[in-house]
Amino acid sequence: MIKRLIIALVLLVLVCGGIVGFNMFRDNAIQQFFANMPVASVTVATTKVEPAPWTPGIETIGTVNASQGVDLTVEQAGIIKDINFAANQRVKQGDVLIQLDDTVQQADLAASKTQAALDQQSLDRAIELQRRGVGSEVALDAARATASTSASQVQKLQAVLDQKQLRAPFNGTIGIPKVDDGQYLAPGTIVATLQDLDTMRADFSVPEQQLASLKMGQPVVFGVTADDMAFKGAVVGIDPKVDPQSRLVSVRAEITNPDGKLSPGQFVRVRVELPREDGVLAVPQTALTTSLYGDYVYVVRPAEAKPVAEGAAAPAAAAAAAPAEANAEPALTVSQVFVKVGRRSEGRVEIIEGIKPGDELVIAGQNRLTNGTPVKVDNTVSPVTSADAKAAAK
Repeated sequence: MIKRLIIALVLLVLVCGGIVGFNMFRDNAIQQFFANMPVASVTVATTKVEPAPWTPGIETIGTVNASQGVDLTVEQAGIIKDINFAANQRVKQGDVLIQLDDTVQQADLAASKTQAALDQQSLDRAIELQRRGVGSEVALDAARATASTSASQVQKLQAVLDQKQLRAPFNGTIGIPKVDDGQYLAPGTIVATLQDLDTMRADFSVPEQQLASLKMGQPVVFGVTADDMAFKGAVVGIDPKVDPQSRLVSVRAEITNPDGKLSPGQFVRVRVELPREDGVLAVPQTALTTSLYGDYVYVVRPAEAKPVAEGAAAPAAAAAAAPAEANAEPALTVSQVFVKVGRRSEGRVEIIEGIKPGDELVIAGQNRLTNGTPVKVDNTVSPVTSADAKAAAK
């Protein structure tokens, strides 16, 4: 009986020992496998950090208006006789746009001119009689006053007649007519709008902290989008007063608009260009990642050699070395580096601290990176924007 019990205990110990030994062997094998398993490289795009010229600017938004623009109205009431313009027609200063019925005024002017001619003849006779010594000074003065009154009456009626015409006050493009032939017009009724589209002006505001950077004649670029700043101008007015409610300063700039692509009332993006600086470390904004702990970039560096694990690591290391030798490319990894950023402009950001010239930064593919991740550089898919291209061209 005791013998059987001892045999059973021995068998139980052997079975338990085998199970424990197998589990230990399995755990060690798994640990060795993951310790020596090669990490897949992540394909990224990079850029070299180099000192470059930097053109800082003040970016804001504004509204475009014509340098000269007015809603046209008439001074005298009357019935419209002729409309001498069409929508979007180019007109010149002095062109007659609206002709009101002026029959009565024409008749009054004709009668006044006749009377003025008669009074002038009477004045001429009075002067001749005075020269011969047969006319009195009183008669001459009366004739002169009558002639002057008649001439003034002619000028008055001519002015009233001119008010029956609406003329273009300057060269420009006229809008859609808001009246019709035969319509009765009262003074103050808007007939159409006239805008000079060759030269535009943009009104915008900048923070009070930037007031010291502004000056008259400073170059300004405009565009409908941030990537297409095709219009150029210059600052022509700076409000000397800061708005106490918004703490903004009003600024006005003139824009050349030869093709008429800008329209009054249109929204535009504005960039006031400041003096150029050299030797600034600026990188594409896509290289910068913002987190709760601060702003950081990924710097590509050669991978450090790691000690080979014991056991089954030797074959794995040899297998990993074979493709590396075949590709003849050095192993690369990324390091997470926190940086201090400065100004931003045209899709680029200034780096004040954290990197140095010659560093290679990741600008695409950061979402799959962590500190120490192996990477493979492929700049054929580099996300170079138009703003980056412009900055590089400068």
